[in-house]
Amino acid sequence: MTPGKSGGMDSARHVPVLLTSVVEFLRPVETGGLIVDATLGLGGHAEALLEHYGSVRLLGIDRDPAALELAGRRLERFGDRARLVRGRHEELLEILEREGIEAVDGVLADLGVSSLQLDDASRGFSFRFDGPLDMRMGQSGESAADLVNRLDASDLETIIRDYGEEPMARRIARAIANARNEAPIETTTQLADIVRAARGRRGHDEIDPATKTFQAIRIAVNRELEELGRFIEAAVAKARPGARVAVISFHSLEDRIVKQTFRKLEGECVCPPGFPVCACGVRASVDVLTRRPVTADADEVRVNPRSRSAKLRVAEKLEVQEQ
Repeated sequence: MTPGKSGGMDSARHVPVLLTSVVEFLRPVETGGLIVDATLGLGGHAEALLEHYGSVRLLGIDRDPAALELAGRRLERFGDRARLVRGRHEELLEILEREGIEAVDGVLADLGVSSLQLDDASRGFSFRFDGPLDMRMGQSGESAADLVNRLDASDLETIIRDYGEEPMARRIARAIANARNEAPIETTTQLADIVRAARGRRGHDEIDPATKTFQAIRIAVNRELEELGRFIEAAVAKARPGARVAVISFHSLEDRIVKQTFRKLEGECVCPPGFPVCACGVRASVDVLTRRPVTADADEVRVNPRSRSAKLRVAEKLEVQEQ
């Protein structure tokens, strides 16, 4: 999702990443078509799409009620061309069925945590502020504090290693387990200090030593990777021929899933190596338009530093012939 200001943020001032590319790729298939912004955030991409394509309609989905409220104010001027609903992008099929929508003319997902969440200390996403260790994008389920204080050291190590790609995951997990034996870990500052002390800072480090651990725990709390491939497949299934599915990711784990899912949908054989002939029967349902992901240029990175890690991949739905 996209960066901006804190707390009672003016949503009109936040800067969506890769905005020009998103608008160019997501041109509607037909006049009056429907585009789904499956991770609405503060509505920056949605606003640009509604402005640029004067007849397009938009369904905006987000799990965060605070984001929906701010985006609703931003998009109010578009009237009934914009409809906003609360939900997770992984629930796309269920949401479209509930809304009575048979097919769509484009789908956008801007993954990850929004600046609304990052910059609000009470949400507990960032070690830049001292706040409760929460990290939930919605308002239900287990918080980061619940997870950090409940899981055993081996499970914490797995999360930090697999979701944070942190080479010192074992040392950090043990440090967390030892620290909570003294007192529960309840704030972002507590957790960050534990991680920094366990990991240390090397001279060549460009990021805070706590960054990867915070990313890993946030992903685990919000189950961000569990159904990403399923979401993309659902988006393609609901897209009309010629419609496009665009996904912006911010770290290698997400980008790898997006790339592999698009390749699968493009018809890449998924049989085990060594099979003499293809037995999986895979058929192409998309044409991948971005052989390399679209990334921000130097000007965008200068204005919006968070865009540095953004990667946009896009696929177009094919007219699939019945066999």
